[in-house]
Amino acid sequence: MSAARQVVVEADGGSRGNPGPAGYGAVVIDPATGEPLAETAEYIGVATNNVAEYRGLIAGLTAAKALFPDAGDALRVHVRMDSKLVVEQMSGRWKIKHPDMKPLAARAAAVLPPSSVTYEWIPRAQNKHADRLANEAMDAGRDGRQWEASASTAALDTPARATVSTPPPVQGPPGDQVAGAAKARAALAAARGAADTLFPVPEPGVPDTAVPAAPVSAPAPGQPAGTASEKAGAPQQKAGVPQTGWGSAPDLGAPATLVLLRHGETALTPEKRFSGSGGTDPELSATGRGQAERAAGHFAALGTVQEIVSSPLRRCRETAAAVADRLGLDVRIDEGLRETDFGAWEGLTFGEVRERYADDLTAWLASPDTAPTGGGESFAEVAERVAAARDRIVARSAGRTVLLVTHVTPIKTLVRLALGAPPEALFRMELSAASISTVAHYADGNASVRLLNDTSHLR
Repeated sequence: MSAARQVVVEADGGSRGNPGPAGYGAVVIDPATGEPLAETAEYIGVATNNVAEYRGLIAGLTAAKALFPDAGDALRVHVRMDSKLVVEQMSGRWKIKHPDMKPLAARAAAVLPPSSVTYEWIPRAQNKHADRLANEAMDAGRDGRQWEASASTAALDTPARATVSTPPPVQGPPGDQVAGAAKARAALAAARGAADTLFPVPEPGVPDTAVPAAPVSAPAPGQPAGTASEKAGAPQQKAGVPQTGWGSAPDLGAPATLVLLRHGETALTPEKRFSGSGGTDPELSATGRGQAERAAGHFAALGTVQEIVSSPLRRCRETAAAVADRLGLDVRIDEGLRETDFGAWEGLTFGEVRERYADDLTAWLASPDTAPTGGGESFAEVAERVAAARDRIVARSAGRTVLLVTHVTPIKTLVRLALGAPPEALFRMELSAASISTVAHYADGNASVRLLNDTSHLR
């Protein structure tokens, strides 16, 4: 029989809201040297603290097993967590009553033979490495990305470890602490307490926190709508050169991120009829309600939206309500986000308008200052009120992610203004019902378009 291979797993999980945006972190440690052998972390969307803690445990055990795939029953893992609930339940001393915890506990118990794993509760102050990883994962989720090991600084931000005492051999009931465990706990605590200072690292300079933007890809006229999810690397910032591109310059702070959600379908949407703020104010169709629910599920899983602002029109309020119900947020109404008033064209198709108001339509297509027939709004007027709404929202939202539930023209206008594109760009963008676009706004007035017409959440 091969000699036992012993490791320590420290795991943690957290939720900003409980339930709220959640993530976990885990580190596998060599007990002989105190050095980390593997780190893992993940943003998991909206969840409770307990779910995140169990997910951290599962990830830590899985990482330990992956490090020594040939160890088999010879692998011994000593788990250290600051969750009394998880430690006591997995040790068999507390009964698992919550239905959400039972399958997670079963998953954790199935990673390794129960006789190979022991559990110890430790104070939060002694679980800083895993806690840091969990927070890195939640920060990544807030920024719309996943945690990457290459970008982690958890090891540098964690107190240095002295040699960690070897976990005791396992005897007795599976998963429970046994004879000799108390001595191991004392040794582990002493080792941790003897090293309560940070690694000496130089004062950090300006971090490279620029988030690369997604190049905008609008379909050519007549082509089906697509998504602009292709990634591009952000240009490197040279020392002493002011940053004016995609990334966030160090003195500007985090941007205000506006996530632009077009409302779900109404009965008029598939017929491609003009439906603005001067018409019948239709409700969502059955298809539209389904789209709103799928969008709500998407944002609940992503967990980054902190505020919801909606157009006052019914189709947007219904779409926003579906998302708000999932996220536990209120909906703020902003009149500036309503659709264009299309005047006499409300409810008509493009072909019908061409038949009835050919000259007016030609003039409208030629100039942003021309209003539709019957006293509707020009695109220039719409741009003015949409820009004012944008400025109000951005002014109070630095470092926050705000979901704007609105219409085709306001979304196209926000994208056009962010790009500095001419008014005719409005006719060169496709926006599907319930599609998502994203624009980040920085303190110096610059903007970065990160996503356009994404419908992947509807598939």
